[in-house]
Amino acid sequence: MVGQKRSKLKEAAPDPFRSSRNMQSKRRRRATGAGEPEMEEEPQEEVEKQELLRQPSPVGGGSLLGGARKYLSRRTRKLNPANCIRLEVGPRTLLLGRFQFLHRFLDQLREKVQKLQTYKFSSKTNMGIAAFVGFLHWIHLITLFENDRHFSHLSSLEREMTFRTEMGLYYSYFKTIVEAPSFLEGLWMIMNDRLTEYPLVINTVKRFHLYPEVIIASCYRTFVGIMNLFGLETKTCWNVTRVQPLNEVQSCEGLGDPACFYVGVIFILNGVMMGLFFIYGTYLSGTQVGGLITVLCYFFNHGEATRVMWTPPLRESFSYPFLVLQMYFLTYILRTSNICRKYYIALCLSNVAFMLPWQFAQFILFTQIASLFPMYVVGYIEPHKFRKIIYMNMISVLLCFILMFGNPMYLSSYYSSSLLMTWAIILKRNKIQRLGASELNFWLIQGCVWWFGTIILKFLTSKILGVSDHIRLSDLIAARILRYTDFDTLIYTCAPEFDFMEKATPLRYTKTFLLPVVMVITCLIFKKIARDILCVLSANTFLRKQLLENGELVFHTLQLLAFTALAILIMRLKLFLTPHMCIMASLICSRRLFGWLFYRVRFENVIFGILTVMSIQGCANLHNQWSIIGEFNNLPQEELIQWIKYNTRPDAVFAGAMPTMASVKLSTLHPIVNHPHYEDADLRARTKIVYSTYSRKSAKEVRDKLLELHVNYYVLEEAWCVVRTKPGCSMLEIWDVEDPSNAANPPLCSILLKDGRPYFTTVFQNSMYRVLKVN
Repeated sequence: MVGQKRSKLKEAAPDPFRSSRNMQSKRRRRATGAGEPEMEEEPQEEVEKQELLRQPSPVGGGSLLGGARKYLSRRTRKLNPANCIRLEVGPRTLLLGRFQFLHRFLDQLREKVQKLQTYKFSSKTNMGIAAFVGFLHWIHLITLFENDRHFSHLSSLEREMTFRTEMGLYYSYFKTIVEAPSFLEGLWMIMNDRLTEYPLVINTVKRFHLYPEVIIASCYRTFVGIMNLFGLETKTCWNVTRVQPLNEVQSCEGLGDPACFYVGVIFILNGVMMGLFFIYGTYLSGTQVGGLITVLCYFFNHGEATRVMWTPPLRESFSYPFLVLQMYFLTYILRTSNICRKYYIALCLSNVAFMLPWQFAQFILFTQIASLFPMYVVGYIEPHKFRKIIYMNMISVLLCFILMFGNPMYLSSYYSSSLLMTWAIILKRNKIQRLGASELNFWLIQGCVWWFGTIILKFLTSKILGVSDHIRLSDLIAARILRYTDFDTLIYTCAPEFDFMEKATPLRYTKTFLLPVVMVITCLIFKKIARDILCVLSANTFLRKQLLENGELVFHTLQLLAFTALAILIMRLKLFLTPHMCIMASLICSRRLFGWLFYRVRFENVIFGILTVMSIQGCANLHNQWSIIGEFNNLPQEELIQWIKYNTRPDAVFAGAMPTMASVKLSTLHPIVNHPHYEDADLRARTKIVYSTYSRKSAKEVRDKLLELHVNYYVLEEAWCVVRTKPGCSMLEIWDVEDPSNAANPPLCSILLKDGRPYFTTVFQNSMYRVLKVN
């Protein structure tokens, strides 16, 4: 591979947007800053100081959420101990022995934790702490993202290539809007798109849930317009000279660069989410220490909790922060007796914000209804309150249906079916009760009616609305449980993020002491639930009020069980499990659960002991993340894109592997026939035809099918002919399951790599890609 040697040179022509700089010195400054989360030593942040005081262990082999990325490695930077925040200790103490210093340190920390626990913060102080931890998370995300890719020093083309698979597809529509003559014209272009599934014209906002791109593009155009109006610079551009035969490219920094603005908004949103986690944990546990424990647990288990720092444009990066907000409002509603209407409206709007960006969000809300319904049946929620919650959920579904131009997926999901069944049971509950069944039988009847009714109603609505062939999260889970395999499910489940949870994941939770803490809390709540249910079944109506008071604890426990099941079946869904475990961990400070313990043992001793154990592995995990140093480089793909841009007609139609097609559309604006958004039935049929080049079918049969799709060029990747992520997951093995009649034939891919004539002609090739002209 041709090595790349970069130097930042000032352009010859004067330009107000360009200036000179020393790239290497700047990079060194950023490298040292990566280990400094820029924390101020504030009295209320002693718990976070204790976390950072722990000396990180050497870099380990921690597993990150999501797939692997192949980047060129850079020199490894080790954290300087000077970068860590230090507790105030006198010079004389530092000269004492190790154990004497530790004893002094423990005394100081115990006193300050006790002060933190007894001091009542105002709402302004809570918001200040939330803003501070949100800022820390924002710094953490941009540091990891920059260290991983050297994003600030990449050219515009290289930045686009970092957005692989569906990320590149989503970003391409943002790019279309910002480069259009006007916002409305750009919006019209993506709502009448003919490049994505040529020759079909599709509304990509409806198909791909592109409201985040539309909103961010609107903000970008407004920001740039205002800055230009006042004559202020929004970006600084540079020429990047590279070793021959690579030509000179331009690299820009600043919010005026579309890619920098796009990822910057995503990281700000997820920084705000961390502040919300603090407020959420504080409210649930009843103490600010609980909020800090939630934040620390999230940082200590950061690699298991999110992958936004590696894959910013994915739908979950926009959607999940609003789920945290929605669950906070729902917790407030469950705990409070007299609820103002504005909290129900906030619950509805946060539902809409969670569902609009992500096609899988509805199934997560279905698990939420599945957690709330048994609470209503047993008596943990007042009927009038539960009825209002259901109404707000139904309104949010209708709003999403309207905003997504009548997307039938919203009306045919398990979520919408469960809402209708819940509403029906609420209306007919008195009639069911007149059957004279015992309390337990009454519960079982309602539960069975709800489950079977939801499944039947979902099946009927899917058939009526014609969306039964669309793949959803529920279909993947069913395929996991029933061990059903076909071409479409294997394409999903062979991807690492859709595999089962790694066996090492529970061990990693245990090392940070998150799993043991959550298990203890869960066991105590289950003990309360069992005692409450036994009291209700014994017809003791006096305890009904107490049951209602425990509603939010029961809800979080049931939701934890649902998220655990989802994460075990699909590893990608750890993004719901791990943060929820961090929220549950805040309950270790709850006097409602552990008041009996705090009467016997000092509160600060318990919390300090838990944080000490957590921070040992937690600091090592943070050190591991900060030590990830890389620089994005994909020369073969850059050569491919440059060849397509300068050697093919603008209307030439391309087909190939889904991740590559997203990059081709983004960077060349050529029409493509398939892409990574695989849920749609028609798109899956197209992709199956395109992927037949990796089967054992004849070259003529494959050529004829490609011509029916109007394909002019096919991008063949040699690695796809032989790559095997796990047994049964090579393309040839997947095709043998799907097409056993041709199992005895030789692989077509090996034939095309040698000579595909007369049906295909090789017009370009390099170390990774081969472009075949379809004759």
